[in-house]
Order: sequence, then structure tokens, then C-alpha cells
Amino acid sequence: MGDRIVTWPNALSALRLAGVPVFLWLVIGPRTATADIIAAGILVLAGISDWLDGKLARMLNQQSRLGQVLDPAADRLYIAATIIALAVRGIIPWWLFAVIAAREVCVGMALLVLKQRTPYASLQVSFVGKAATLCLMYAFPLLFLGDHGGIAAEVVRVIGWAFAIWGTALYWWAATLYVTQVRDLVKGAAAT
Repeated sequence: MGDRIVTWPNALSALRLAGVPVFLWLVIGPRTATADIIAAGILVLAGISDWLDGKLARMLNQQSRLGQVLDPAADRLYIAATIIALAVRGIIPWWLFAVIAAREVCVGMALLVLKQRTPYASLQVSFVGKAATLCLMYAFPLLFLGDHGGIAAEVVRVIGWAFAIWGTALYWWAATLYVTQVRDLVKGAAAT
């Protein structure tokens, strides 16, 4: 793992992070169909860049410690911003916000334990975690677009909810895997 900072994957992750305030303003500010479509587009681009930065990192051999932190941070920030915006707009119920937020708190506490009790600062992103993020990144723009009237919006909303349910279940499964990994690393560090 390299210490490089300026890489294509890191640039994509930084761009993804820069899109978060724009996305929030579009969703919470204007509250128009056009703003929602642009916000959904930003989420789609964030999802594509999430896949692309990992692909580029491997293809160009540009994996870096910064990338290991930036990529999941951007994912979590988008998910947090999106569920807050969806809940504020009344598109998702507050209980779903709480379920996803509780997962973030759980993983965050596990990472704090990892940093305090082992030499490790982060965990490898799991396939289940990536699948969960991908499902949620599909769900959120669809839920935005499904919040408007018409038959097409209703179909989009149903598909969005399907992705949201699967994504939330996978998100918690990934959290369980991360917590188990932290537990094993802490036990290993204590044994040495």
C-alpha cells in the first residue's frame, strides 16, 4: 500500500466528497422536481465514481492509505447526507434513518476500539459492504425520483424501496462482519 496522495482514485474520491454539500443543498433547499433530478444524478455519479475509483486503483496500481480512508469516508458521508435529507423530506420514515444511523455508530465504535487496541487504523472494505453501499446508492436516487406523482414514479418508488430494504440488510450484515473482524484483530493483538 503506497503513501501517494495525488492519484486518480483519490481525485475521484475527493470529487465525490465535494459533491455532498451540493447534493444536500439541492435536496433540502429548492425542493423542486428539477433539483431532485439533479440530486439523483449526483448520487448516480457518486455511485459510479465509487466503483470506478476502486477499479482504477487496482488497474493503475494506485492503491494508497489515503484512498483506503477517503473511499469509505465518502460512501458513509453520502449515505448519512442522503438518509438525513430523505427523512427531513419525509421520503423515508425516521425509523429507517435510525436503523442505518445505528449501523454507522456500531461500525464507528468498532473502529475506535480497533485503533485503540491494535496497530491497525482501518479495515479492508468487504464485498458485502460494497454490495450494501451499491444497493443503497441505487435506492436513494430512485426514492427521490419516486417521490413525485404518476405511474412511472410509483414504479420507481417500489424499485427504490426494494433496493433500500436489501441494502439495509446487507449494510447490517457487513457491520457484523466488520465487528467480528475487529474482535479477532483485538484478540490477536492482545495475544502478542
